[in-house]
Amino acid sequence: MKQTVGFAMTGSFCTYRQTIDALRKLAEDYTVVPVFSEAGYTIDSRFGAAEAFRREVETICGTNALHTIAEVEPFGPKKLLDLLIVAPCTGNTLGKLANGIADSPVTFACKAHLRNGRPIVLAISTNDGLSASAENVGRLLNRKHYYFVPFGQDSPHGKPYSLVADMSLLSETAAAALRGEQVQPLLLR
Repeated sequence: MKQTVGFAMTGSFCTYRQTIDALRKLAEDYTVVPVFSEAGYTIDSRFGAAEAFRREVETICGTNALHTIAEVEPFGPKKLLDLLIVAPCTGNTLGKLANGIADSPVTFACKAHLRNGRPIVLAISTNDGLSASAENVGRLLNRKHYYFVPFGQDSPHGKPYSLVADMSLLSETAAAALRGEQVQPLLLR
């Protein structure tokens, strides 16, 4: 029987194509439950329409995306997931998780899932990862049950504070997190 993975997408739209490609690979090995932040569920961007991304994700997963706090709340008491992935994970989401704020479908899904002591994988994508969000990255790196997809600067000269996860390492990171291990090296060049 396949393990069940929650796959929560936040609003870093520029990484949606790589994220969805990584999701395809994950769906081969796991039963995947899609979750969207409000931004991910509703905002059309220059990278594509929200509805088109949502439909693609739902087709890959074979189920409708959850997008409200009420829909994700059962993750905790019913122990519905073996692993929860937040990909992409914005700086806003990092800040909320680091400070225990559960006011969105994604952050509440994390809170509900953590009550069972089960792993969460974060695939960061934020323009302020080496500035305002750096403290939150550090806090979550030091917290039990959080694992990171290896990440690095995506444009050191154009966006010197920006960090992005290597989505091609998402499946490997998920498997390691289920074993209680952090994939190494964590920092990429």
